[in-house]
Amino acid sequence: MSTQHPQKTRGVSRRTFLQAGLAAGVTLSAWPLSTPAPLWGAEAGTPKRGGILRIRGWDPPHFDTHLTINNYTNYLVSFVYGRLVRHKTGADVQPGTFPIEPDLAERWEAPDDTTYIFHLRKGVKWHNKPPVNGREFVAEDVKFTYDRFLTEKANANRFLLEPVDRVEVVDRYTVKFLLKEPFVWLVDTLAYPWSTWIMAPEVAQQYGDFKKPETVIGTGPFTLERYEPNVKAVFKRNPEYYRQGQPYIDGVEWLIVPDESTALAMYRTGQVDVGPQQNHGVRQQDLDSVKKSHPHLMYQDILSIVPQVVFMRVDMAPFNDVRVRRAISHAIDRQASIDAIYVRGLPTGPLARGLVEWALPPDQLGEGAKYYKYDPKEAKRLLAEAGYPKGFKTQLWVTTGLTRDLVDDAQLVQGYLKEVGIEAELKPQEHGAYMSTTMQGRFEGLVRSPFGIAWGPDAPLYRTFAADSTWNASHIDDPKLTAMLKEQRRTKDLEARKKIIHDIQRYAAEQVYFVYLNAVIATSSWAPYVKNFGPNITFDYGSRAAALWLDR
Repeated sequence: MSTQHPQKTRGVSRRTFLQAGLAAGVTLSAWPLSTPAPLWGAEAGTPKRGGILRIRGWDPPHFDTHLTINNYTNYLVSFVYGRLVRHKTGADVQPGTFPIEPDLAERWEAPDDTTYIFHLRKGVKWHNKPPVNGREFVAEDVKFTYDRFLTEKANANRFLLEPVDRVEVVDRYTVKFLLKEPFVWLVDTLAYPWSTWIMAPEVAQQYGDFKKPETVIGTGPFTLERYEPNVKAVFKRNPEYYRQGQPYIDGVEWLIVPDESTALAMYRTGQVDVGPQQNHGVRQQDLDSVKKSHPHLMYQDILSIVPQVVFMRVDMAPFNDVRVRRAISHAIDRQASIDAIYVRGLPTGPLARGLVEWALPPDQLGEGAKYYKYDPKEAKRLLAEAGYPKGFKTQLWVTTGLTRDLVDDAQLVQGYLKEVGIEAELKPQEHGAYMSTTMQGRFEGLVRSPFGIAWGPDAPLYRTFAADSTWNASHIDDPKLTAMLKEQRRTKDLEARKKIIHDIQRYAAEQVYFVYLNAVIATSSWAPYVKNFGPNITFDYGSRAAALWLDR
């Protein structure tokens, strides 16, 4: 396997440029790596009513976000549902930042360390569809949603709100969250566009769950008018949406196009209005060609908040031996992988580099930093020391439902492992099955995947490493690590909490429960007539669509 690093720009490589920025302490998420004009916060013009936004999309397994962690489900329901709080969207929000603003709650307070009180907006209406029929949104709806969130055993995201003891209705427009212990991330967590959508109890009473398209009834900016499996979903502007004037567009067509080449061709020919990859991106391998043929399009680079990883069943041999895990880390040439597959990116630690306020780069990971070095000789030595002088056979799982880059990189990892004696059979898996089994820890062997999307540091670290996490895919049971994770959740002082989170990253790097590879640079793109567009790495496509307008 070649270990050359050939792809650099003239003069100084983009990677050197990025690394220099990190060394200088620059916030990369704010850098104009490839930036549209005007810059952030500049006038996008006067909002214009009308038009249909066309987006390349994907088919969800179903629509119940408490019964799946599938990102495709969250993408689609984001057009329809609201949350108590949300991440701000629009052209004035810098990619990689996630400022919180009120959504269905107009304000909140914390009278003590274990009580949060949310005051709801009055007059917000559910969509005018049976069985809800446009009634007013009230506190009982919040209680229903989070009671279900906390008690639904199939909800892999229950770990997000594990410190919540109960939710109480104070009055029609006030709801109280009572905690078992201090949890400083509660408001941040409620803003995650991931299983936190507010749903109506009447729908559950009538249908039993929220899997069917007819159950997707919310308070959000759009209504789901039609869903054709494997074809498209059609959303219509909600005229009763509480945000005055929004949505500006009349609707959204979510065009389900599994093939990446077809999707790119649709973007080139104007059949979709925004980039065809997830978060409206263009593949780095296609970027120069698209820029050359379509220089009028808008482009924005975003340093990823999702680390690319290899993870494994650390509760099973041979991966329960730290020497084997360290050998796997030494076996992989991260820089060659970036150059060969992703074109641009940075080696990353347990928090992806795009989360610049919290993430430590590999060279700051203490003793764990040395395991990032590409060293096949040391990998073989560690395997022999662990009792595997001739290596071993295992499986390497990968989903085919994200990007072909991921499958290509899994093949590259497979080659690196083979060089040190590990025969890993590649096991491609359909995305729905992958999300419901492999990503929830029901597998044997190794997995090549993105893992640990990070709108903040608590969720990706807790879900990954805490022994009591409902989404502990590697089956990690490390009392020291779990104790640190719980401690940072209780720590109000920001600097003290940051120190704990840095210690967690260093300890995790030393134990190599996950082999962290890189944080890629994604490039979002959109047509110039799409105004007030806020590119970011989020599942909340709906709020982004509601805030933009079309000026064809």
